[in-house]
Amino acid sequence: MVTMRRAVFLDRDGVLTIPEFRDGRSFAPRTLEAFRLYPDAAGAVSRLKEEGFLVIVVTNQPDITVGTLSPDVLEAMHLRLRAACPIDAIEVSTATRSRPDRRRKPAPGMLLDAAAMWDIDLPASFMVGDRASDVECGRSAGVRTVFVDLAYSNESAPETPDAVASNLTEAVDWICAVAPWKKSDG
Repeated sequence: MVTMRRAVFLDRDGVLTIPEFRDGRSFAPRTLEAFRLYPDAAGAVSRLKEEGFLVIVVTNQPDITVGTLSPDVLEAMHLRLRAACPIDAIEVSTATRSRPDRRRKPAPGMLLDAAAMWDIDLPASFMVGDRASDVECGRSAGVRTVFVDLAYSNESAPETPDAVASNLTEAVDWICAVAPWKKSDG
């Protein structure tokens, strides 16, 4: 019998990395120079790992498809992210809003694919994101959701997250409070 694992799925931009802001909305950085982690990212991810969670980044990166971000720069960004944080995997969708696929959030494909690959128990897992599409994605995959509210003025907040936090550290505090198990427990 395979033991299912618990995971925390993290959106990248707005949760782990500082997005670029234009017109009240957040955008993924397009250059390696603009790619900066929040100061609490490494510590928060390390705490999740100490609590026994897999940590999987799930990120929409349509700029690859439209040609405003090169695959080499995206790879360099993710190498930097992995060097700073103990992340188990990074799932990427390059589909665009006008041509979505089963992996582009709010669709749950990235979470479902990761769950199959890593034997993840979705009902015991969490999704943390800064947009309504992240919460919708998590709900569709059957995980509990945490909305990181960055007070975007041109985007609607999700209607039904399980929790609301102002940053990743607060999200991790809530996750650890409602799922207080250690690695040795399972």
